[in-house]
Amino acid sequence: LTHPDFSWFAELGVRWHALPAVSDQTLEIGGLRYGCAPFSGWYMGTEIGARNLADADRYDLLPLIAQKMELEVANEASLWRDRALVELNRAVLHSYSEAGVTIVDHHTASRQFLQHLEQEKKANRTVNADWAWIVPPMSAATTRVFHTPMQQCPVSPDFHPREKTGPTADTSEADCCENRSTHSRADAPFGRVPTHFPC
Repeated sequence: LTHPDFSWFAELGVRWHALPAVSDQTLEIGGLRYGCAPFSGWYMGTEIGARNLADADRYDLLPLIAQKMELEVANEASLWRDRALVELNRAVLHSYSEAGVTIVDHHTASRQFLQHLEQEKKANRTVNADWAWIVPPMSAATTRVFHTPMQQCPVSPDFHPREKTGPTADTSEADCCENRSTHSRADAPFGRVPTHFPC
């Protein structure tokens, strides 16, 4: 990865793959389960820059980037993590763009999702979405999806983690539509909104 403003970034030797492929889920269609149904797409920049490379239990690059930026890491109020996070994400977006690899920034992806919601609403269809997966892990409150209620109920076809398939599958989520409970952002603990909404 390289950075549009910091030449030292290339010296860090940070690399990431171009294609996000998922192969550890089971595809369920009408009660039939397909254990080998890999799929792929393209990255949203924050998936790499705000999670994979930044999380403390993953690659934890923020302290190193902050040090290279000569930020005041001893003082949390200096927001050194936030500043390093923005620059790491700029490097990801810049590098993928320079390499001609498809990637989307979190503001564009959020706007696209809201357009999708509107299109589905006009067609009298509901959208099944997990708030925690739709809202970006960086600058969340600056996106309209942060303030958008979402519903998540079991649907078919759908992908499921392998450990939840088979005769001993946990079906505790199957009654989510009968719970009829609704939640707003004000009810939620920081960073998560409960996803059991009326269907």
